[in-house]
Amino acid sequence: MTPKMSIVTNRKALHDYFIEDKFEAGAVLEGWEVKSIRDGKVQLKDSYVKIKNGEVWLFGCHVSASISTCTHVLADSDRIKKLLLNKHEINKLIGKVDQKGYSIIALNLHFSKGRIKVDIALAKGKQLHDKRATEKEREWAKEKAQIKKQYNRL
Repeated sequence: MTPKMSIVTNRKALHDYFIEDKFEAGAVLEGWEVKSIRDGKVQLKDSYVKIKNGEVWLFGCHVSASISTCTHVLADSDRIKKLLLNKHEINKLIGKVDQKGYSIIALNLHFSKGRIKVDIALAKGKQLHDKRATEKEREWAKEKAQIKKQYNRL
């Protein structure tokens, strides 16, 4: 497996959703977007994925234009980006999204073999009590690690 160099991660996604299945998709980007993403001027916080006419699209991914790279191009920072997946993966996503409660979200942007890729996930929304339970588990894991660390020092 090739190492992935992460650019940006959607941390809110793991808090708000149960992740069912992950996919890695290529993104159709313009030149100024690639330069801005390499500079880290991208945000995935409220991004989501929709399927229209058998094609997969990324909405809500905000790429801020760099002043030095976008002098002659009119940059649209919230442009809808097409994602590249094979037909089998798209059909799998369509089948699951038709079921109630499932949605597709963007998890992170990363470099893979010099190309910018998007990890998307088939996810089911968490309810408030699920979020609380996840938070309790996370806190308990932290406490357990601290107790082990103290015990190993003795």
